[in-house]
Amino acid sequence: MSSEAAGALRDAGVADVSRETLDRLERFVELLKAWNPVHNLVGPAALPAIWTRHVADSAELLRLAPTACRWLDLGSGAGFPGLVVAALLAERADAGVDLVEASATKAAFLREAARRLDVPATVHCGRIERILPAWDRPVDAVSARALAPMPKLVAWTTPLLKRGVPAYLHKGLDFDAEWRQVAHPERFDLVKHESRIGPGLIVELRARPTT
Repeated sequence: MSSEAAGALRDAGVADVSRETLDRLERFVELLKAWNPVHNLVGPAALPAIWTRHVADSAELLRLAPTACRWLDLGSGAGFPGLVVAALLAERADAGVDLVEASATKAAFLREAARRLDVPATVHCGRIERILPAWDRPVDAVSARALAPMPKLVAWTTPLLKRGVPAYLHKGLDFDAEWRQVAHPERFDLVKHESRIGPGLIVELRARPTT
C-alpha cells in the first residue's frame, strides 16, 4: 500500500478507500512521471509536490461533493482533478468522469492513463467553448482547477448551472478580485471552501432559481 497515496487522501479528508484505489493513484503518478520528461505534462516544480499538493488537492472534491458520481472536468491537463476523481470513483458502478482537454498531447496521456488504470473516464479533445454548448451527457458536478479567470468559467458553465448542476472550482487567494469582474453575480450562489491542502479555495458555484 502506498503511504504517499494514503497520506494524500488523509490530508484531503477522504477516508475509507480500498487498497485498489490507492494502487490506481500510485500507478497514475508513476505514469505521469514516465511521460513528463518527453511530453512536459506538468512543470518540473510540480513533481516534488505531486502527492502533497496536486493529488490531495484534487481528492478534496469528493469530500465536498461525496454523492456526485458523474463529473465533467474542464481543462483536465495532466489529470488534476479529473483523473484523480475517476480513480477514486472507479469502484462505483454508476460513476463516470468526462475530461475536456484542448491539447492533443495531454488528451493522449489522459486516454492512456484511463486505459491502464481501468477507470471510468472519457476524454474529449477540443476547446471548451466548442464542446460545452452541445453537451448532453449526464453530469452531477463540474470541476476545473487553475484553468481560467472567473468570468470565463462562469460563461462556460452557466448553461449547466442553470440545469441545477453545481461547479467546484479550484481558485487562488485572489478569487474576490476575479469575482468582481463577473457580470450579474447576483444570479449565482457561491460558497468558498478553504482548501485543506494549501493556500487557495475551492469555490462551490450554483445558479439561483429564476422566478
